[in-house]
Amino acid sequence: MMKSILIGLVRIYQAALSPYFPNACRYTPSCSQYMVEAIQKHGAVRGGWMGLKRMGRCHPWGGHGYDPVP
Repeated sequence: MMKSILIGLVRIYQAALSPYFPNACRYTPSCSQYMVEAIQKHGAVRGGWMGLKRMGRCHPWGGHGYDPVP
């Protein structure tokens, strides 16, 4: 159930807020899609933590490129 709630929150962000921000993703897949995939694959707690860590790496001095969910 927690997985569904977290994924739902990310989907709301993707539909309602993301279109208003410039497309400046440094990674593929985007951080929000990474979060969804991590939660689906690893569960709410571990996947959510992985997604938060990924968002923390997403800054101008961070990495870039293809970064799939392990």
